[in-house]
Amino acid sequence: MEDLDVIIVGTGAAGLFCALHLPTDKKILIVTKNAVDKSNSFLAQGGICVLKNEKDYNSYFEDTMKAGHYENNKDSVELMIRKSPEIISELISYGVNFENKNGKYQYTREGGHAVPRILFHKDLTGKEITGKLFEEVKKRENIKISEYTTMLDIVCNGNTCTGIVICNKDGEVERVDAKYVVFACGGIGGLYESSTNFHHITGDAIAISLKHNIELENINYIQIHPTTLYSEKPGRRFLISESVRGEGAVLYNKNMERFVNELLPRDLLTKEIKKQMKKDGTKFVWLSMKDIGVDVIKKHFPNIYQRCLEEGYDVTKECIPVTPAQHYHMGGIKVNLDSKTSMERLYAVGEASCNGIHGKNRLASNSLLESLVFAKCAAFDIIKNFAPYEGAKPAVNLDDYKDSEKLKSSYKEMILNEIERINNCE
Repeated sequence: MEDLDVIIVGTGAAGLFCALHLPTDKKILIVTKNAVDKSNSFLAQGGICVLKNEKDYNSYFEDTMKAGHYENNKDSVELMIRKSPEIISELISYGVNFENKNGKYQYTREGGHAVPRILFHKDLTGKEITGKLFEEVKKRENIKISEYTTMLDIVCNGNTCTGIVICNKDGEVERVDAKYVVFACGGIGGLYESSTNFHHITGDAIAISLKHNIELENINYIQIHPTTLYSEKPGRRFLISESVRGEGAVLYNKNMERFVNELLPRDLLTKEIKKQMKKDGTKFVWLSMKDIGVDVIKKHFPNIYQRCLEEGYDVTKECIPVTPAQHYHMGGIKVNLDSKTSMERLYAVGEASCNGIHGKNRLASNSLLESLVFAKCAAFDIIKNFAPYEGAKPAVNLDDYKDSEKLKSSYKEMILNEIERINNCE
């Protein structure tokens, strides 16, 4: 394979947005472990935050900081909030269709937010945004996408990244060289039995970073979403968006009594739900959407409505059982405001990265915005510093990667062991 200008690992919102902000004369390869649409970005239901006006700045900033237990990087938070109107304008230019009424955009509210400031598309906001970004990427002749292609390692010369080692869809191991590499391959949900994430998203970039002593930050900061649809069936847990609570859904214990403020930040609400389940001796609590109204449910939450019907629940008439599940990773590969890692020519964006925005707990609907803002920052920094790699290409023994399944298993173990080590030290 010919030398590339940029390799991006991941086809979620961050990876696609980064690619769209690189010049059209650059040769770009995007690799993804599964099909293009099997990223967590496509699963995002609730929406994307935006600074509606200057009067809302202090409130939005405080809500983000408070949710993160004030462990957030203030500079990152400020940059994200200030850039949000620009990002929304770009998404609209790509054809993203946010809910509007009589020409005015509608905002919803989720847990931890003082006011409604979240733009949305039904309960399929992630699919709407990421799908439209993918349509734009397909128009670019300089961007190639390789599906069912797993990154097994990076190639590096000292502290400089010069490419990656992949296992392609035919099961062949090969080396791909590039001037710059961007990790955009998501979080670690696939390491957990109960998670809202796709099973194949297993933190590969974090494991590879551990292997090469690339700086990480807060990788033990793992968010549990308080409300996923309870099921005895194996597999990914179906998320019940925080937006339903923002629109008036309430939580009941086994005696059908409200027991909590449904708009608490995610970690605090999860704590209260777990406490109630222990008290009740149950594996779930009840969520009622009935007060939202049939019309709003079917228009704003059609995906949730349909999925619950498939599971035997009509949310317009009855409660549904919900339980907490692993959802998001606040920690990751440590990056600066330009999304640069501690290794030269290597960037990380989206859930794979940690720029400190979320602190110890992510505020609802900040993830899509954060991914897009810092993906654009990465692209601009690559453009600003773009230069050929002058060093020697390091040798790579591809035979070391022939047993890719064993390698992937070792990566999973590596991450979980490191998280356990950090937790034991604290």
